[in-house]
Amino acid sequence: MSEIDQLMAVMDAAFEPFWREAWTRQQVANSLAMPHTYAILIDEYGNRPAIGGDAAGFVLARRAPGEEELLLIAVRPQMRGKGLGRKLIEMFATMARDAGAERIFLEMRANNPAEILYRSCGFEPIGKRRAYYRTLDSTTVDAITFARNL
Repeated sequence: MSEIDQLMAVMDAAFEPFWREAWTRQQVANSLAMPHTYAILIDEYGNRPAIGGDAAGFVLARRAPGEEELLLIAVRPQMRGKGLGRKLIEMFATMARDAGAERIFLEMRANNPAEILYRSCGFEPIGKRRAYYRTLDSTTVDAITFARNL
């Protein structure tokens, strides 16, 4: 199973279609083809999955001079509550710091329960985009941008 296959298996399980947050395989492939975009995958024990093994979670991130952005993070629903999301964020932060980033960013929909995790990992809200996301029933939801200094 390729890295994209592993990532897509987690994404398909983790994102509820109503929120329209999941990316297509082509969007993921196009992002990973960019020179400064990368994925971090972990298994159910918080380690890198074996080649051909199953991933329990992932981060998709993008690097820019002095900063990095967490584009997507997901953990399989049956694996939630075991610290894997926190482990992914800390792996991402460490890699960003090691690459010279001084600050990391992420954006989420305003009613995302993951906000508790993000805040507990040191992220603070820095901005809002009104009515940025649109659900399957055309309801709009604000986007909140978070940042964390490294």
